[in-house]
Amino acid sequence: MTLLAGLRETFADGLIYAPGYLDAPAQEALLAEIEAVIAQAPLFRPQMPKTGKPFSVEMTNCGTLGWVSDRAGYRYQAAHPETGRSWPPIPTLALQAWSELGEYAHPPEACLVNFYQPDARMGLHQDRDEDDVAAPVVSLSLGASCVFRWGGAARGGKTQSLILASGDALVLAGKARLAYHGVAHIIPGTSERLHGARINLTLRRVTKPSAAPPDGFVTK
Repeated sequence: MTLLAGLRETFADGLIYAPGYLDAPAQEALLAEIEAVIAQAPLFRPQMPKTGKPFSVEMTNCGTLGWVSDRAGYRYQAAHPETGRSWPPIPTLALQAWSELGEYAHPPEACLVNFYQPDARMGLHQDRDEDDVAAPVVSLSLGASCVFRWGGAARGGKTQSLILASGDALVLAGKARLAYHGVAHIIPGTSERLHGARINLTLRRVTKPSAAPPDGFVTK
């Protein structure tokens, strides 16, 4: 089982694309860790603020904080919105990806787990609910491929696209940290893993660090 950290493409805005970052055994190991997370913190369907319209994706979280959305708004909180239990720890392989790809001296506090059924999508949005936007966002894909779109820091305008396959990693850093981005659609027939569905892990630092990184946490 290896993490194939050598192949990377860095775009002018700072977005980093690492195709095939997780090999097949690493994907299976990470999927097993995520299944254990979901057993402790079941998938739920977020809602849009104010309207209560449900997202097309289901999600859960791991880490000390988890991102939720409901009629009250977008926010991070320390407990599952339905069970009231603390989120389970972030999987070891996901933490290793943050260490290898994030180039940031402090560990992530939240790992969002988005579960896309074949007909799900994610509209263009910014990840800006974090206090520490100097930290990157590190993303890992499992299962079916998708068309990922991203643009600039303002809504509208030109966008670029990538096909993200199972095992691919993506880092939003530099100007791309606040880029509008989303998933246009899932590509059918691209993976037998997850029966045509897709899981996306998104690691984030939420609060601004006030001290040196903890012992044992190493950045590349």
